[in-house]
Amino acid sequence: MQAFEVNFDGIVGPSHNYGALSFGNVASIASGSGVSRPKQAALQGLQKMKALHDLGFKQAVSPPHDRPHIATLRRLGFSGADAEVLKSAAKFAPEVFAACCSASSMWTANAATVSPSADSLDGKVHFTPANLSNKFHRSIEHSTTARSLKAIFTDERYFNHHDALPLSEYLGDEGAANHSRFCQNYNDVGVQFFVFGRYGFKQNQLASEKFPARQTYEASAAITRLHQLKPENVVFAQQHPEMIDAGVFHNDVISVGNKNVIMYHENAFVNTAQVIAELEDKFSGQNFYPLKVKNSEVTVNDAVKSYLFNSQLVSISDDEMIIIAPQECHENKAVHQWIMNTIEADNPVSDVRFFDLKQSMKNGGGPACLRLRVVLNEQEFAAINSSVILTDELYNTLVRWVERHYRDELTFDDLKEAKLLEESHAALNELTEILNLGKIYSFQM
Repeated sequence: MQAFEVNFDGIVGPSHNYGALSFGNVASIASGSGVSRPKQAALQGLQKMKALHDLGFKQAVSPPHDRPHIATLRRLGFSGADAEVLKSAAKFAPEVFAACCSASSMWTANAATVSPSADSLDGKVHFTPANLSNKFHRSIEHSTTARSLKAIFTDERYFNHHDALPLSEYLGDEGAANHSRFCQNYNDVGVQFFVFGRYGFKQNQLASEKFPARQTYEASAAITRLHQLKPENVVFAQQHPEMIDAGVFHNDVISVGNKNVIMYHENAFVNTAQVIAELEDKFSGQNFYPLKVKNSEVTVNDAVKSYLFNSQLVSISDDEMIIIAPQECHENKAVHQWIMNTIEADNPVSDVRFFDLKQSMKNGGGPACLRLRVVLNEQEFAAINSSVILTDELYNTLVRWVERHYRDELTFDDLKEAKLLEESHAALNELTEILNLGKIYSFQM
């Protein structure tokens, strides 16, 4: 049965803002709490989705989270009407308030880890929402993520949903941003690649010093058990601590893989050569293409600034791929030169498309951050909630929805307004009807 990769892109929410909350994410911290442009951000994301749809890729959408998150503020002791909760939290606990306003859920690559049915012993697609325990503002996301995934992948005959791992520093799980899968064809049994930043329980291990390593080995290992993966089809690798300290907070900032290709920086992992050799050894297809980026070609600093590795690597045919890159990759001379050299070389990568995603990039995420990859066969694809599959009609509906509900500009002070909260809730209520999701938000329950 034919299988294919479906990109589920997160729609940027109506309260999109720059919170500068993510220590270790250089772009996020640099943006500070400046003026954001929610309408532009949402439309930029939708335009990328539409472009991939027009190229023939299977494209779907994922709903944003509701922010400010009143339910969390109430759990922390703020009470009264919603307007009073906002006012009190902003006044007496401004750091907590800012965290509950975070726009970080727009990066759907962190939503979950997904394993296709071809790899799982029970023959089902497995989903584990990421607990994102390293950052408080992200650790409140997994409940809404789980409800959203269950509203999209509803059929228990095909889909197996797991709870997020326990919230603990020992089990930090950052989702698909640290996970890749390699195969000759999407319906083949694949090699699943889990990258972690540190060990949770082992002491005196190699670790970063400046910025926190977010993903633990123990979390990655737990997901392989939950998803019923065979050990011989799994490879674990540790991020190089120096890369984390250089701003590589997730593996998808320093490597990206698809089918039989991995693009990676030569310093991406601890013992990089050994990691690539293990992937090649376990890969069961005809040809495996490790595309190494040398530091002499692209420095880590340029890779982080341009988000070269946060590009999407997508298949346009059985043996051809294209790179979906942020505009910053075109503007960086060294990065652009490496991409063009790679396209001209003997490998499956044949083209590149550049996209303006500055609203996302300023907040610390590129094209790959905005999407969750889900491999589905024909039966599984037919069983999902079809209302989230992008069509020309849905695209036009969502553009009109954004233009009707979103503000052009937003400052941090705007987040304290009950009016913005009311606008956001009205928009999300309408979106759940458009996408046939039911009640996935706490304010709807």
